[in-house]
Amino acid sequence: MTLSNQEQKQYDRHLILDEIGIKGQLKLKQAKVLVVGAGGLGCPILQYLTAAGVGTIGIIDHDTIDQSNLQRQILYTHDDIGKFKAEISIKKLSKLNPFVTFQTYIEKLTSKNVMNLFSKYDIIVDGSDNFPTRYLVNDAAVLTNKPVVFGSIFKFEGQVSVFNYQNGPTYRCLYPTAPNPNTVPNCSQIGVLGVLPSIIGSFQANEVIKIICNIGNILSGKLLNFNALTMTQLLLDFKKNAAIAIKTLDSNYDLSCGLVEEDFQSITIKQLNQNPEKYNLLDVREANERAIHHIGGQHIPLGELPNRLNEINTNKDLIVYCKSGVRSKIAIQLLKDKGWTDTILQLEALKF
Repeated sequence: MTLSNQEQKQYDRHLILDEIGIKGQLKLKQAKVLVVGAGGLGCPILQYLTAAGVGTIGIIDHDTIDQSNLQRQILYTHDDIGKFKAEISIKKLSKLNPFVTFQTYIEKLTSKNVMNLFSKYDIIVDGSDNFPTRYLVNDAAVLTNKPVVFGSIFKFEGQVSVFNYQNGPTYRCLYPTAPNPNTVPNCSQIGVLGVLPSIIGSFQANEVIKIICNIGNILSGKLLNFNALTMTQLLLDFKKNAAIAIKTLDSNYDLSCGLVEEDFQSITIKQLNQNPEKYNLLDVREANERAIHHIGGQHIPLGELPNRLNEINTNKDLIVYCKSGVRSKIAIQLLKDKGWTDTILQLEALKF
């Protein structure tokens, strides 16, 4: 394998680095990297791996672009709203570097497809935003002997590490079990600084390049914590836990990772409008979301709900609503756990 004249022009600033050079650039060209998620973290990861010349890049993401994504998912524009992230990202990335081969998987990563998918790649980059996927990625990577470059973000802080590198510590060595159900909110519930995913995603892309080119110190057995408000970094060491032996995948990671598993009775906006007098509405979104648009009813943010249960109207059947349906499901589970016995419905997801 060689580099064409055009490739040498494209990668000139790599080629003049002693640590990379022709040898390292050829390693990048031969490498196959799978990126899980084309969202906030996935966008900068994909952009920098493409620019660096990673030969084959796989993208798995079944989500479509929403307007709220544009604050941080920098590959997309208003023209892309409603389209699949995996499809649009490739259209943009192929213009950045025509020498890269892309593979798209517009599907959800599950225990049924993960083993076959991971076997096709050298490195897995986890850009997901939920615990079920993180544990699935970790376990499948251990079973297929693939390193995982991990990143996560929360409001103004981010974490980066490399798991299962040369039989090193894994995600479960750091976090053996998933948090209790509904105890950790996601970005749609608590927000995230727009530039933070680009910072953390760039760190992840950096680790991928270091692994491929065999340069620098890999973040194996180390967890990098970055705070965007204070601009401070903290590097923590952790060791491999020999007691954690992964022999097979769980049958259902959504359930094993503590997500709300009950399917609550739901109602559509059309059904609601046919007989609105029959119901009380409860909006569990944040105040700034409600200020933009709402369909009436009481407003009690999800975080305040446990302390304000006595304020909820009980003279009619209750309908709980939010934006995507996640918070309303959590709210319903909370009410049921507190002994709510009256009829309670979940309104179908609304794209406010």
